[in-house]
Amino acid sequence: MAKRKRLEVPTPANSSGLETKSALSPAPRARMPIADVAGDTAGRAALEEVAREMTAAEDEGRIIKKLPLDQIEMHHLSRDRMVFDDEEMAALQASLAERGQQTPIEVLRLSEDRYGLISGLRRVLALGALGQGDVLALVKTPEDSQSTYQAMVEENEIRADLSFYERANIAVAATEQGVFADERDAVKTLFAHAPKARRSKILKFVTLRKTLGAALEFPTAIPEHLGVKLGQAIEADMRLAATICKALLKKTPADPATERGILEAALKGPEKASEKVPKAQEIAPGLVLETKAGRAVLSGKAVDQAFLDALCEWAAGRAQP
Repeated sequence: MAKRKRLEVPTPANSSGLETKSALSPAPRARMPIADVAGDTAGRAALEEVAREMTAAEDEGRIIKKLPLDQIEMHHLSRDRMVFDDEEMAALQASLAERGQQTPIEVLRLSEDRYGLISGLRRVLALGALGQGDVLALVKTPEDSQSTYQAMVEENEIRADLSFYERANIAVAATEQGVFADERDAVKTLFAHAPKARRSKILKFVTLRKTLGAALEFPTAIPEHLGVKLGQAIEADMRLAATICKALLKKTPADPATERGILEAALKGPEKASEKVPKAQEIAPGLVLETKAGRAVLSGKAVDQAFLDALCEWAAGRAQP
């Protein structure tokens, strides 16, 4: 009788040569070294591209940063805005308190931890009044001082209407700092996108700023039409500026309406004086006619006795019915 073969349960001691994986298990695939190298290279390239893009975005002022308010130099530039409306500031504070800062300010880097304000003065003041310690900002890198001033002016031109005097004031201030060659160049550059007629009006207010600035109490309240006429009158006769300054200093205006009345009265003065001057014109060789309402004066070499006799005869005949 044949002996049956005895089956033994595999143990660690006798199973070293047995296949332990299932026949359905896939065979392991060997990873080629070149694949690891390619993957690492692609990853580094992607990270470097991201780093370059972030650096470019920061250099171009496209990344919003949170900066401490006490690191912002608010008066790094001469500001174009001279007065703030109390109601508008209160509304801005209420909006910031309720919704937070929605629009970043613009600054330029002065040092490691100091920044000069380009635009957003009202937001900085409102956040400070609310006790906020930080402000959202775009760090810009302007090409030169002219570009910096232009950025400030353009931002305010879009967001809040400035008075003509404020526009003229920043043109004069920037010129005095050597940013522009003269006020005409400043107005042309700072308000490059404004119509030519508006730039011309700003230049008339530049005349007011330079001649009357020290004597005016409420310059931003001067209406457009009055400021333009005053500028034209002063340019025609610079003595008018001294007359107006004396009038303003003699009776210090307590409000914009009083100051406006003084300016209007001074403007009417030279206009009335010019009306008293007879208008003269040479109507013939040696004969000049000066006219005024109800009066005519003939003078010149041609006015001799014969001319006067003929004139009297003509006038007598014309007066008869």
